[in-house]
Amino acid sequence: REQGITIDVAYRYFSTDKRKFIVADCPGHEQYTRNMATGASTCNLAAILIDARYGVIKQTKRHSFICSLLGIKHVVVAVNKMDLVDWSEEKYNEIVKDYNSFVSRLGFSDIHFIPMSALKGDNVVEHSENLAWYDGPTFLHHLENVNIATDRNLIDMRLPVQYVLRPNLDFRGFSGTMASGVVRVGDEIASLPSRQQSKIKAIYGPDGEIPEAFAMQAITVTLEDEIDVSRGNMLVPVNNIPHIGNEFEAMVVWMHESAAESGKGYLIKHATSMIPGVLSDIRYKVDVNSMQRDKSVGEEESNGSLELNEIGRCHITLHRPIAFDPYDRNRATGSFIIVDRLSNATVGAGMIVDRIVSRPGHKKGPVSQNIVKSDSLVSAEDRRNLLGQKGATIWLTGLSGSGKSTIANQLEMKLIEQGHLCYILDGDNVRHGLNRDLGFSMEDRKENIRRIAEVAALMNDAGVIVITSFISPYISDRQEAREVIGDESFIEVFVDTPIEICESRDPKGLYKKARSGEIQQFTGISDPYEAPQDAEITLPTEELHPPEAVRIIIDDIKGRGIIN
Repeated sequence: REQGITIDVAYRYFSTDKRKFIVADCPGHEQYTRNMATGASTCNLAAILIDARYGVIKQTKRHSFICSLLGIKHVVVAVNKMDLVDWSEEKYNEIVKDYNSFVSRLGFSDIHFIPMSALKGDNVVEHSENLAWYDGPTFLHHLENVNIATDRNLIDMRLPVQYVLRPNLDFRGFSGTMASGVVRVGDEIASLPSRQQSKIKAIYGPDGEIPEAFAMQAITVTLEDEIDVSRGNMLVPVNNIPHIGNEFEAMVVWMHESAAESGKGYLIKHATSMIPGVLSDIRYKVDVNSMQRDKSVGEEESNGSLELNEIGRCHITLHRPIAFDPYDRNRATGSFIIVDRLSNATVGAGMIVDRIVSRPGHKKGPVSQNIVKSDSLVSAEDRRNLLGQKGATIWLTGLSGSGKSTIANQLEMKLIEQGHLCYILDGDNVRHGLNRDLGFSMEDRKENIRRIAEVAALMNDAGVIVITSFISPYISDRQEAREVIGDESFIEVFVDTPIEICESRDPKGLYKKARSGEIQQFTGISDPYEAPQDAEITLPTEELHPPEAVRIIIDDIKGRGIIN
């Protein structure tokens, strides 16, 4: 207080005729990064003060980076002390230019600049004659009118269960605060991580039964079926499932004097769950002043530590799976705190990154050197003579709605009619069983394709013709599948359909959901599709009907000697 320095977060409250405000006054010095992160974690808007005499300095960049990291979308840059630079418009424009060139690397969706002098209130509440060249809103006017309503996530319904309410034998409700989205009576839901499904029977608020509930409302719901739901589970829509897993990567702000250590066990508090976990690896640290990776901890190193107020990207491993979203999509289900198991002190805060770490199955070889491959006494030639065909994989790739499944089904039927043993591996079907634990991140897509390729290779070895129908959007993944199956047995078929036609078909309604934001990471909309450059067969479905496409494929595999 004597030196006029803020060392902790101070909360102040005020209101106008339009809005009520809570101001979190955070310290700016680097050694109080944890305090600033605490204050920023619940805010809708950040007011970043710049001294007009000094312009954009390291502290300005540090504040902006932390606000971006904590998911604040709205920023008002208050260029203060304009009286000390003679109310210079030129100086103000220079600061605006410098800040914009720096902040373009951050994820702010709304930035507004206001020149002001807090000493006598110039442009704070009322416009100032000293700043007549500025025709924008005052600081207070901007706070009263900034649009934060669209920041609410009303698409991803997430209800972390805090308490199972059982007042009598006839009532069993599940209580919690809506993290995001909207829930209505009759909605089909799944309980995660078990994936058991039911429907919402009734919703209760503080004043009784209600037809629907929104984000941040405290509610109790009852279900039509007696499924197993307990504290720590999450209720979500059946058609909008978040990631489920026990491993993820996160940006972690360390808040304790005792450093974080790779391999050390902690408690991870996520939503209403408290799960034992391990800080498996510290990938790298971030210099909060330069926003550059700290070279002292490289990505390939398996050890390292995070000191007080340091920020780093970490690999977290939990003892059991949880349901989570990336932080930039859902603050409530994408954040967690780290608790020391001995002292019960909060030692860190984390924001889950939209990337699932690679599973052990992604490795090229087996996890143990003691595993030896055994050879069969029956050769591939023996199976070929028995079946009258050669095992091969016909790999159909293309956008959702391109016609892959239609062609695959008709091809299978035609081959069976001709007396050939074949089988379809379809993308949706496989995700109901073998790959039901995988999501749609880049890493999960890679693992999805790897597993399919391994299964196809085994079936080819048995002499079966495998027809795969997968989007398989990445060239590198299809190349890896080719290597697993073998170049002689791998026939890549590009079902070439423009996205406009795929979207107009939209047989499952997926494009519509992707456009509305209900489905994330959808190929062709929010995720890329890398078209094959040298596919064995290309089928332009604008010009070809499915029977013609089937004939082209059969003619090709006859020419390769796969069938007679």
